[in-house]
Amino acid sequence: MPPLPTDRRGLLEKAVGEAREAAEAAARAALATLAVERGEPFPAMTDAQRRLRNALRARARQLGGGVQTHGVEPLAEEIAYEQWHRMLFARFLAENSLLRHPGGVPVTLQECAELAPGEDAEDAWTLAARYAGAMLPGIFRAGDPSAQVRFAPEGRLKLERILANLPPAVFTADDALGWVYQFWQTKKKKEVNASGRKIGGADLAPVTQLFTEDYMVRFLLENSLGAWWAARHPDSPLVKQFAYLRFREDGTPAAGTFPGWPQRAAEVTVMDPCCGSGHFLVVAFDMLRSMRMEEEGLAEAEAGDAVLRDNLFGLEIDPRCIQIAAFALALAAWKAGGYREIPVPNLACSGIPVHGQLSEWTKMAGDDVNVKIAVERLYSLFRNAPDLGSLIDPLDVPAPERMFTVDYGKVEPLLTLMLEKERASADPVSAVFGAAAQSVARAASLLARRYTLIATNVPYVARSKQDEALKQFSDAFHPDAKRDLATVLVDRCRSFTAPGGTYAIVTPQNWLFLDRYEHLRIRMLREQSWDLVARLGEGGFQSDAAAGAFTALLILSNCPPGPVKNFTGIDASTRRVAQEKSVLLRDLPLRSINL
Repeated sequence: MPPLPTDRRGLLEKAVGEAREAAEAAARAALATLAVERGEPFPAMTDAQRRLRNALRARARQLGGGVQTHGVEPLAEEIAYEQWHRMLFARFLAENSLLRHPGGVPVTLQECAELAPGEDAEDAWTLAARYAGAMLPGIFRAGDPSAQVRFAPEGRLKLERILANLPPAVFTADDALGWVYQFWQTKKKKEVNASGRKIGGADLAPVTQLFTEDYMVRFLLENSLGAWWAARHPDSPLVKQFAYLRFREDGTPAAGTFPGWPQRAAEVTVMDPCCGSGHFLVVAFDMLRSMRMEEEGLAEAEAGDAVLRDNLFGLEIDPRCIQIAAFALALAAWKAGGYREIPVPNLACSGIPVHGQLSEWTKMAGDDVNVKIAVERLYSLFRNAPDLGSLIDPLDVPAPERMFTVDYGKVEPLLTLMLEKERASADPVSAVFGAAAQSVARAASLLARRYTLIATNVPYVARSKQDEALKQFSDAFHPDAKRDLATVLVDRCRSFTAPGGTYAIVTPQNWLFLDRYEHLRIRMLREQSWDLVARLGEGGFQSDAAAGAFTALLILSNCPPGPVKNFTGIDASTRRVAQEKSVLLRDLPLRSINL
């Protein structure tokens, strides 16, 4: 489907902004009804309400010290997001004919309205959201206290009206999901920027979240993953579908043939460590699914499931982005091969807050010394996770905190079993903290791996705007890249990449020529193979949120350059409009320099 046109994007932006205001107001009212901010529950509260109150207060502690420290606002924001997006995802499913009754029969929103009275649901939207949650258990956890909060009728009806007024075409556009989260964060981004406070923790996601333009994603993936495929399958019909794949005069891919990669698509691993709403992963999913269908003779659905299971990985500092990315991948999988139970995507939040949770985690471990040691090490590793996110490298931490004796893949199932026991014991507080420990173990497992291809749009935050935790970490681990969070992430992408693998990234262009990055450039030129550089300059993004950003698209491989250093580039900076730059990337002559 085509991307959202400007007028419909404006409609979506307005609707999402109104929805956030309405959902947060409804969440605050619901928390007041449950006495979450009070020292004691109301006497008339039921046992179920008291259990939910306890779970919500535990979640508030996770989010930053509890209601005594920050009030209910962080918790209200989370509940608002959870409730609105459950409804939003239900509409996405319905408009794509994918919403399913638990019995497996497809249903429309009109049919949900007819079924609602018999299923103890207030209305069609409540029931549709319930069905969507059952279809997406890896996205909406059944035991999540934020999802169990019930809005008052006036708050719920306001959200329903906002959602119903959006035209169906919004929900079938390829890029609609990507815009949803950026629009959700617009208000918060303006607030943080106006405050002048140093950026870190909870402020990082709203300030740095920027939906990556489709042409950028396709240029980088087609000239890395696509070029690898073309070098090994030059006669494949897929090659002609890669509109941005560039070739030299001798017919070889402009970015090279990537000899350090595996020989089969089944063995290629793609990681986006700043995955946002999953744009890179969704495009890579479609490419790899087609490759595996051709290479292995798999059916469409079978190939899609195999790609989700074997090939794609994502991390993000904000758990809300992970939800959207997981939903985007599920939607892509169901569009390709029909609705079915699919593998849970290999996604994790790398910014889960753990402050003050150690005693809860170790209590779950009981007498199991190995699990206790593992969770203590996980806790130590993630103590600054909200500031660092995917910068955390379990294989590169100072002694005595090194964890390379821990098999993260084995720790996660143990924590899963512990979590199930806590849920069975009806202890809502332990269940909340157990879910966090399990999520941290999953993130650590992905952070410790190395991948064939890293593809991402790194976040931009100048050092002068960073909080102390970010500055200290950069000083210790990325001293010659520390001037911007973007270049620190570029350096981290290198360590994410397997030897001979590749990283394809959207970055600011200033580090390619400013004096303050000289040492970083020298190191990268000496130690890495620069496969392709496309200079975009100003105006590469259509969004006003990127005003003033000067960007470049880089493809580098994690191996020393050959004896003859060949540098291939494209200069698309001569045009100031994103659509024109996308044309230049396809049509401009390549520039090649031997160093």
